[in-house]
Amino acid sequence: MIDIGLLIIRLVIGALFIGHGAQKLFGWFGGYGLKGTGGWFESIGMKPGVTMALFAGLAELIGGILFALGFLTPLAGIMIAGTMLMAIVKVHAPNGLWATSNGYEYNLTLLAVAIGIALIGAGQYSLDAFLF
Repeated sequence: MIDIGLLIIRLVIGALFIGHGAQKLFGWFGGYGLKGTGGWFESIGMKPGVTMALFAGLAELIGGILFALGFLTPLAGIMIAGTMLMAIVKVHAPNGLWATSNGYEYNLTLLAVAIGIALIGAGQYSLDAFLF
C-alpha cells in the first residue's frame, strides 16, 4: 500500500507541476507564457524576467515529469522544491503563513512533499525502481 500511496502523490504533484511549467513556458491552462510571466518576474525584482521565467518553467515542467515518472526522483524533488522556495521568498513570505492572506502555506506543503519523496524514494511503481 505504501508504494501505491507514493505513486498517487507523485502523479498528482508531478501533473500539477507539469501544468505550472506549461503555464509559464507556453501560456497553456490560463498561464501568461514566457513574455507575460517574465514581465511579472521583472516587476518583483527577478531579472532578467524572461530568462528567470524560462528557468522556473523548465524546472517545473521537467521536475514535474521526472517526479510523476519516479525517474531521478531526488533531482526532481530538488527542482520542485527550488521553485517553491523561490515562490516563498520572492512572493508569499511577506504575507505570512496562511494561504487566505496569499501566504506561503501551500508552497511550503509542496516543498515538504517534494523533499520528503526525494528522501524516501519514489516507491516500487517508478522508473527509479525499475532501472536502478
